[in-house]
Amino acid sequence: MTQANEPTAALLIIGDEILSGRTQDSHLVTLAQRLGPLGIRVAEVRIVSDETADIVAAVNALKARYTYVFTTGGIGPTHDDITADAIAAAFGVPISHHPEVMALLAAHYPPGQFNEARQRMARIPQGASLIDNPVSKAPGFRIGNVFVLAGVPRVMVAMLESVVPSLTGGAPLQSRTIGVYAPEGAIAEGLGIVARDNPDVSIGSYPFYTKERFGANLVVRSGNLQALEAAVAQVKQMLRSSGFEAHEGELR
Repeated sequence: MTQANEPTAALLIIGDEILSGRTQDSHLVTLAQRLGPLGIRVAEVRIVSDETADIVAAVNALKARYTYVFTTGGIGPTHDDITADAIAAAFGVPISHHPEVMALLAAHYPPGQFNEARQRMARIPQGASLIDNPVSKAPGFRIGNVFVLAGVPRVMVAMLESVVPSLTGGAPLQSRTIGVYAPEGAIAEGLGIVARDNPDVSIGSYPFYTKERFGANLVVRSGNLQALEAAVAQVKQMLRSSGFEAHEGELR
């Protein structure tokens, strides 16, 4: 649930290796955990293949809807690293070798090893600003509200830390978890009433089954602490009224 004026973010994961199952994505967890305390909610994630048209369509849709868009993958030296070109197409700007990046990478590689393939990593859309990469030097870039980051997890994290100071956050998102040993169907109606009565919070129900018992962990989230506490109190009261014990914290 998005509140008025709440900063939001979307993640666009680019790469056939993710869709094929060969590589397991970790970027969503990284981004959500880093932005949440800043009061920026990750509201959507998409995964697209290494196809220019798909990347362009996704970027244009996401950048119009969310405060920030982060892309990961596709900015390396190989033929299928087409993200920079696709971002340039999405913004309708030309792309060329950036003099500063060319100089940076030429100094980074041993003599004779800054070949044509590696020079591809210096191609930056016109008007974009660079994102520092302290790990492997080849930078990412920002254009508009879109941040283009590397796909390698360690490099992505370093680039993300480089851009965090430039982000404008909101009220830090806080959460409380109430565990209950009850099947979701037995508490769904009551939980719906609580959600309706508390529009400034989001309430998620996450079921589990253990030791021959059904249960659910009810996670209440909000940037408004007073609204959060009121909703938690109502959730507990609803559970007790339904004949179930409310447990503070997550059950497993």
